Amino acid sequence: MSLTDTRCKGAKSQEKDYKMSDEKGLYMIVKITGAKWWRFDYSFDGKRKTLSLGTYPDISLKIARERRDEYRRMVATGIDPSANRKASKLVESIEVKDSFKLIALEWLNVKKSEWVSSHYSKIEARLQRDIFPWIGDKSIIEIKPIEILNVLKRIQDRGSLETAHRAKSDISQIFRYAIQTDRAQNNPTIHLGGALKTPKEKHMASIVEPAQVGELLRQIESYEGTFIVRCALQLAPLVFVRPGELRQAQWKDINLETAEWRFKASKTHQDHIVPLSKQAVEILKAIQPYSGHGLYVFPGLRGDDRPMSNNAILSAFRRMGIEKEEMSGHGFRAMARTLLAERLRFPDGIIEHQLAHQVRDVHGRAYNRTSFLNDRKIMMQDWANYLDNLRKGEDVLPDGFTPLHSMQY
Repeated sequence: MSLTDTRCKGAKSQEKDYKMSDEKGLYMIVKITGAKWWRFDYSFDGKRKTLSLGTYPDISLKIARERRDEYRRMVATGIDPSANRKASKLVESIEVKDSFKLIALEWLNVKKSEWVSSHYSKIEARLQRDIFPWIGDKSIIEIKPIEILNVLKRIQDRGSLETAHRAKSDISQIFRYAIQTDRAQNNPTIHLGGALKTPKEKHMASIVEPAQVGELLRQIESYEGTFIVRCALQLAPLVFVRPGELRQAQWKDINLETAEWRFKASKTHQDHIVPLSKQAVEILKAIQPYSGHGLYVFPGLRGDDRPMSNNAILSAFRRMGIEKEEMSGHGFRAMARTLLAERLRFPDGIIEHQLAHQVRDVHGRAYNRTSFLNDRKIMMQDWANYLDNLRKGEDVLPDGFTPLHSMQY
């Protein structure tokens, strides 16, 4: 039964809080103290959420229903009322209800659950530092391409070309979100193609000469830092995943019985499988008693609920006397890519699959994560055996090695 003003006024406190329902998600909570709070329940993106609409009688039944209806309209157009409210509170001036800053902060709040915290923080900092001061208070529908270009050129002119391109991508995504939530009609960034200089391609520092790889492996073997970092250093060349994927590896994704590590590749967001060599399994078994009870394979120093620092591997290199111009955490990928092709002669397609790069067949269709999995298992074991030989100072192919370069691909 719907509420009436008479029922709202006459509601008395009881021994515990109780609920008086209205309709369409609106209800009143009567507290032990006699205070009467309006609440609104709704579903968004498959999740149940609740908003507080104020207290009665300051907020009358009529006003509470009006606010409920306003939030229901938001939900119908794809806007999360909770995210919208949080964004509104963050904006110092809300004179412009559809300001770029308001919508951008709302978009950030929606995306927060999809991103790792470091990625979220970088984008938030870029918006606050490079974008909001210039266009944050403007109505999003009034922002012109030339205004966005001026923002981007300020970044470019200080020598931060890659940041300028990332800022352009951020702005574009915010406009797409505004369009999807019916607060903008077009994305002005589409008119800025070619307006910025093209960044020079940067190659991550890597060691690819067999003799130098052997020396690096011997340095890792004798590393005297923490056990966690030492294990991460030992595993890195065996699996050659992206640095963030290694440090954020989770035990739930690793099956030591089947010798497989399954996770979502950070760059492509596609399911990926890393076959684990016998050597990789041994390293993981060694660290399991230390971190196996927690979430991360390589937990941070501040607790098991956080992964190892993104500077841990780089700091270890510096401690071993390896400069940033010589080797990076990403360098293990270039190392594997080069030596698997040039020394072990594996087909490019097999290697690219294992690097979690987008690989398509002759018809342009993307292969799935299990494509050539048996061949990749053979490759990963041969690679581990080859690294063992290099560590011993022997640039020889592993025993029983059978190249796959003659296979049809």
